[in-house]
Amino acid sequence: MIKVLKAGFYSSVQDKGRVGFAAIGVPVSGAMDAYSSDLANRILNNLETDAVLEIAFGFCAFEFLSETTICISGGSFSPKINGVPVALQTRIHVCKNEVLTFGHNVFGARCYLAVKNGFLTTPILKSRSFFQNITQQTLLCKGDVLPVGTFTNNTDSSNTSVKVVKEHYESQRIACSKGPEFDALSASQKEVFAKQFFTISNDNSRMGYRLNEVIENALPSILTSAVLPGTVQLTPSGKLIVLMRDCQVTGGYPRVLQLTNTAINQLAQKKTNDTFQFVLKE
Repeated sequence: MIKVLKAGFYSSVQDKGRVGFAAIGVPVSGAMDAYSSDLANRILNNLETDAVLEIAFGFCAFEFLSETTICISGGSFSPKINGVPVALQTRIHVCKNEVLTFGHNVFGARCYLAVKNGFLTTPILKSRSFFQNITQQTLLCKGDVLPVGTFTNNTDSSNTSVKVVKEHYESQRIACSKGPEFDALSASQKEVFAKQFFTISNDNSRMGYRLNEVIENALPSILTSAVLPGTVQLTPSGKLIVLMRDCQVTGGYPRVLQLTNTAINQLAQKKTNDTFQFVLKE
């Protein structure tokens, strides 16, 4: 088991999410940066469905109440065990009573803590992912004790460490395809999407990222239609919202773009005031 000594800004249990429940209004949820989450599980030779901790913006601490093996992936928040720095994307053995801390940000916005055989919080609708009104908790709190899988010293996987790919965090090119309402845009609006750099506002969360820039917009609202993570909506004010993992399942704003899965993962590692450019894939 692992005890939360300091919960940080926004830490939660996440996995692959609740796939297949949109018809009853349930968001997918799951790890914001699925690439990094999956990588941590692979390094530990876990199942890809095993739950991990998603830690946004660091400044948290955990005490290990039993021996286990861990892997930290995603953004860097200066992780240390008993005050000694540890590497990212590397299999690390942890002894009982050792303390793992995350501090100041080096790069990225979110990191993932995987443990051997995963976190074993209660699954609801086939997922352990935290989400308000579905799970008992939305965030981790100081004093929480999290059950984890039984430790086995299984080192069958040869991938004990993987090099950090900085492009995943630094690229300003966010790949996307045309959304259902893209062709309703004027030529000048399409040109803005092709050339403009956009800035993430301070209104960003697991539900969505609002962008600062304003695009002249006379498009009418649409009938309530399906949306999903990565959908880019053009609001009546001319501002854009990029929907993320905890987004609603329907919306009434024009859906002008749809991010690729890789692009969602990359955007999840960007912070307030970071800039990027949409790159339309034909």
